[in-house]
Amino acid sequence: MDILIQPDDKLLKTVLQRPEAATPDMDVLLTSIFDEITKSGDKAVRRYTTTFDKVSLKELKVTSEEFDAAEKALPESLKTAIRAAAANIERFHTPQLSEEQVTETIPGVICRRRSVPINAVGLYVPGGTAPLFSTVLMLGIPAKIANCPVRILCTPPASDGSIHPAILFAAQVAGIPTVFKIGGAQAIAAMAIGTETIPKVDKLFGPGNSYVTAAKQFAQRLGVAIDMPAGPSEVLVAADDSVSETFIAADLLAQAEHGTDSQVIFLTDSEKLVKKVQQAISDQLTVLPRAAIARKALKKSAALVLPVERWAAVINDYAPEHVILMGKYEEELIDLIVNAGSVFLGEYTAESFGDYASGTNHTLPTAGFARAYSGVSVDTFVKKITYQRVSAEGLKNLGPTVITMAEAESLKAHANAISVRLDTLKN
Repeated sequence: MDILIQPDDKLLKTVLQRPEAATPDMDVLLTSIFDEITKSGDKAVRRYTTTFDKVSLKELKVTSEEFDAAEKALPESLKTAIRAAAANIERFHTPQLSEEQVTETIPGVICRRRSVPINAVGLYVPGGTAPLFSTVLMLGIPAKIANCPVRILCTPPASDGSIHPAILFAAQVAGIPTVFKIGGAQAIAAMAIGTETIPKVDKLFGPGNSYVTAAKQFAQRLGVAIDMPAGPSEVLVAADDSVSETFIAADLLAQAEHGTDSQVIFLTDSEKLVKKVQQAISDQLTVLPRAAIARKALKKSAALVLPVERWAAVINDYAPEHVILMGKYEEELIDLIVNAGSVFLGEYTAESFGDYASGTNHTLPTAGFARAYSGVSVDTFVKKITYQRVSAEGLKNLGPTVITMAEAESLKAHANAISVRLDTLKN
């Protein structure tokens, strides 16, 4: 990790830049993938799976037998843990489904607003170096609560063409009936376009690497909505010297082990604590199976020593996916943080709780998009439709207002649509 003592704003901006993982010809590659899948459907999906994932697949769709085998393969302890996490996620998300809102804005004018589920949603769950079955719960459960009619999931296959049993079991628990063995940009393209086997969806969900994120944004050009630009994972840990360096190091490494393109930031007002955290990181790396991945991520990360008066500004400017606040400054910072995907408060609140089982959603905006985006929720799976009904009384009460405004905008036909109705009330 780079260590910066009292850096100025210009240096901070440079250090807090996200790692650039995209290649210059990304758009060219994505255009090719989307074009080929448009032309050749499943055949192109299989070809790209062979090219990128080194797997030749006969069937893209997971069979019922594979679902059954997955459930039998998992130890009961893990199945119990997945069910417990699912229960908490469902408990937290269910109240998010809002009731229909009805308002009489003026006598005779009734306006309504209700939530309608998105018809077809495509959920993406990364595979790669770790089976993220927790993401299956985070996406599938809100989609089920929203009652989206078509819910499909794509996830990369292992080298033998199988899907990790925990992913398939989690899909069953989350109410996802259809899973496909495809990953990467080709999975996003297949769901955005539709093939002989894979349904075309209306909205895409889920995190992924830079290629997946870019493919989701590319799909928007085709009129397919996305949840957010969710790319490589990141965390900012803010703590003073009253907090254990062991806790801080563990939280930083928990995010660093996600991938070599992850970024972790440590913010403190104590230079001595930075040195302690560095040693704790070194000690903990010796026992982590994914230490090599974490070390590469740490090379793109930083520790910042700044007075607490600057912390809120730094956090809001960086707009991290995860913020962990620990120590004596927690309360004064809580309300000042307005740009973050999710905030974790207190020394016992490891970010891992949010990743798995506290109930909040872990599919969150990254790369600074927390300035404008929220994390996934039930709202992400519904659209809001408004309705209005105007009675004769409402026509009399509100009609003249609309006529005045329309004529002021030189939109005579708009005004006339009201006038012809008012005329009928004079007879």
